[in-house]
Amino acid sequence: MATSKSDDPAVTKDDQEWDRHTRHETETQRLDRNWSNLVQELRVVQTGVQFLISALLILPFQAGFTTLSQPMRLLYLGTVSAAMGATVFLVAPVSWHRILFRRHRLGNVVAAAHRCAMAGIALLGLALTGATTLVMAAVAGTTAGAVAAVVVALLFVAAWVVAPWRWRDGRDDSDG
Repeated sequence: MATSKSDDPAVTKDDQEWDRHTRHETETQRLDRNWSNLVQELRVVQTGVQFLISALLILPFQAGFTTLSQPMRLLYLGTVSAAMGATVFLVAPVSWHRILFRRHRLGNVVAAAHRCAMAGIALLGLALTGATTLVMAAVAGTTAGAVAAVVVALLFVAAWVVAPWRWRDGRDDSDG
């Protein structure tokens, strides 16, 4: 399967030309740099996801877990599922790279790894929101848990989606 200059539809030809001329790199060098950057980013989030999963997996074995209401148990199961899904997507690029290693498919690997990272980050946001909700509800009640869920979800959307997309589109509010 042939690879285009970028399998990411958000990357325009102008972006690629700017990259090539500004950095004076070949297509292979650009792909290597993109892969290296992505791997570094994944290392950061993988540790957090692994810690979250370990904390979530021990909860059912705690004495107080049996007192959780049915809705809280469902929230727990959804949170564990989101954390597991995040792990699958955030580790998948390693498998892609290993399977396609030396097959001249780096463009495919980088594009797939990008999509996996985005899915994994979204699931991580859901898992962290669910975990926050569980903790707040257990400590301060259902209303506090619901408020925490909304606040945390809004923070994730603002920090992980809105701000980077504003900069990506060329809008910079740093001047006022």
